[in-house]
Amino acid sequence: MTGRIFVTRRIRDAGLDLLTEAGVELQVWPGAEEACPSRAEVLEGVRWADVVLSVLTESIDREVMETNPRLRGVANFAVGFDNIDVPVATELGIPVSNTPGVLTDTTADLTWALLLSAARNVAVGDSYMRGGHYKAWGPNMLLGEDVSPGGDGRQKVLGILGFGRIGQAVARRALGFDMRVFAYDPFAREAIEADEQAEWADLDELLRESDFVSVHTLLSDDTRHLIGERELSLMKPTAYLINAARGPIIDEAALVRALRDKTIAGAGLDVYEREPAMAEGLAELDNAILLPHLGSATRGTRNLMATKAATNALAMLKGERAPNCLNPEVYDGEAYRKRTG
Repeated sequence: MTGRIFVTRRIRDAGLDLLTEAGVELQVWPGAEEACPSRAEVLEGVRWADVVLSVLTESIDREVMETNPRLRGVANFAVGFDNIDVPVATELGIPVSNTPGVLTDTTADLTWALLLSAARNVAVGDSYMRGGHYKAWGPNMLLGEDVSPGGDGRQKVLGILGFGRIGQAVARRALGFDMRVFAYDPFAREAIEADEQAEWADLDELLRESDFVSVHTLLSDDTRHLIGERELSLMKPTAYLINAARGPIIDEAALVRALRDKTIAGAGLDVYEREPAMAEGLAELDNAILLPHLGSATRGTRNLMATKAATNALAMLKGERAPNCLNPEVYDGEAYRKRTG
């Protein structure tokens, strides 16, 4: 197969091998694992390529897409795609794809790791041991909260914001903890009401009643700062907020104030509003569990993401419909025919 694919960050070899075996001309940005290409480097790579395999750290906006009139597609290595201006891509006749389905369970597992760690002071306890502070067991040392009915016998409530694949997987895991599950998703009310595990609740009711609130909605103009000062004030002072979706869904400065003032008991975060930066004061709070965007970070899942992204990219290069296209209407448009003709 002839054609050029630019990969904005090095992905797993499972995906790169697919591209190499297909015989395409491949350019992988050569930077270090914990570095990102500059804007100029992204523009240069896109100008060279026929297809771009992007990572969520790179913004693929109008300027990037218009820099190459022969660009045949953008294959994103992620489920989320807020780093890509999909409406502009559709206008320009450029298919865009993502990698859905393969990281559902992995991200749901990580959500529960955050929830349990926050509730039971796991990170604080780890630091306590490493710091040499543990001298003797004590009845009041590092007390946390039960997730299952536990000592007080009260069934705990898990509130889920966003009831897509990951939200549903998180709800299924709550069965093992004998939790009551509330869910809010204006686009999935029927699915929630049909689900045997979850109960529909509007946003304010969910926040007031939940012992744990877990965020799983997509990032959009409607969900940016969905959780802010007002919403945090509705939560119980014993409640925990978990976010393994997208950072800007939560007003991070408001969350810092809520944690500092004990408006809520704690939080577990895998994503941040201005990632990789954190809001001022967040790192100093011992009632926050902070992870560096590990939601899909298992070898098996990242391998599947890589092969799915590569498969989408190769389809775009061939002029075929990408299996996971986000804007399939693009294939029927004149702009696509002109671009690929």
